[in-house]
Amino acid sequence: TNMERTSSIRRKAMARQHKGEVMIAGEQLRLRLHDGKLIKDRRYHLRTYPNCFVAQELIDWLVSHKEAPDRATAACLMQHLMDHDIIHHVCDKRPVFKDAKLLYRFRKDDGTFPFSTEVKIFMRGQRLYEQLIADKNSILQLREEHGVAYQRSFPGCQLIDWLLQNAEAESRRRGLELCRTLQEHGIIQHVAKKHDFFDSGLLYQFCINFRRRRRLSALLNESEQEEDEGVAVSTPEDTHPESPFVLRKSRPQEGNSAFQSVESSKDLKQVTSGRRGSLNSLQLHSAGFPPLAQSSTSVARCNPKSVLRRTVTCEELLAPGAPFLKKVLTVIGDALGWGFVVRGVAPCYVQAVDPGSPAAVAGVKVRQFVCQVNGQCVLYLDYRTVSRLVMTGTRTVVLEVMEPLE
Repeated sequence: TNMERTSSIRRKAMARQHKGEVMIAGEQLRLRLHDGKLIKDRRYHLRTYPNCFVAQELIDWLVSHKEAPDRATAACLMQHLMDHDIIHHVCDKRPVFKDAKLLYRFRKDDGTFPFSTEVKIFMRGQRLYEQLIADKNSILQLREEHGVAYQRSFPGCQLIDWLLQNAEAESRRRGLELCRTLQEHGIIQHVAKKHDFFDSGLLYQFCINFRRRRRLSALLNESEQEEDEGVAVSTPEDTHPESPFVLRKSRPQEGNSAFQSVESSKDLKQVTSGRRGSLNSLQLHSAGFPPLAQSSTSVARCNPKSVLRRTVTCEELLAPGAPFLKKVLTVIGDALGWGFVVRGVAPCYVQAVDPGSPAAVAGVKVRQFVCQVNGQCVLYLDYRTVSRLVMTGTRTVVLEVMEPLE
């Protein structure tokens, strides 16, 4: 019956939303652990394992930071992250999380995170949300439908207009398909949950507030979870100083443009005085995004000539047995950005890497060709689009690159 179908769709959407909440909570935890230096390269039996944490140390940290009331609950939380493919044992042999001196790793830190269709849609929704929130004249506003006011809501037709203006959809039909997919995956919904998505004046909201700080303990409590998920309004936790999704703005000094996700005024001073020369093309401008022409001319001044030894086509990169090595690299942006410059069109390549930057630490090198950004194929895109994908995503960027063997 229709009612059964509706409740089944709702159950699926709730499950997807919960998966989304786990992903965000896991990502927020991962960034905090990197900041707290709990994640680092560790030696075990004459072998070095990069970007690991020790289970026992993490449990200590969760309890001392009041993320869990006791060690048993903390272990349950980590098991939950393990079941959702967020973390794994470094050798992938242990399906059960143990409070012991064992090494575990976040799948995002070693490129084994499974970018399923569902995850890609979720990440697309998150990226769109971040762009819409950052937009100076955002379509997300307090609006009224049938006498009820809804925060951060938007008419369906305006979202499709925005998708077209920002090259996120090539036609209204494609825009409508994307919005319906986002609705099916529990990312957006009609404000009163009465309608499917239409290219009309009906009001919709994001069901997930991507910027809200997640409490890990809430992940184990399904009833709390359900109350949480209908909320698309801003909460005070949006601007929690430790939230990795808070983009602070500071006045630009001497034309500095930086990706500012900082946690204290000390960091803010460091941001405004920091420099990465020509590498501003992959850093957020403090008043939005840098005009692309301006960013490419600054790059051209410092890197006038392409670093490529010869022109390479996409077909060449994809040919079986081609002399290229595929690598998956995770770049965690810092207060100054990511620290690399992409150039070219179909395929893009890395033109420059700042020696002390997160990109250099992650293994990004000049002359690498960029194939994927956060699971999305970018082989046939130009450097402006690829730069925008990096800049408008979260602080962590997973790159798939092809490196020439010669």
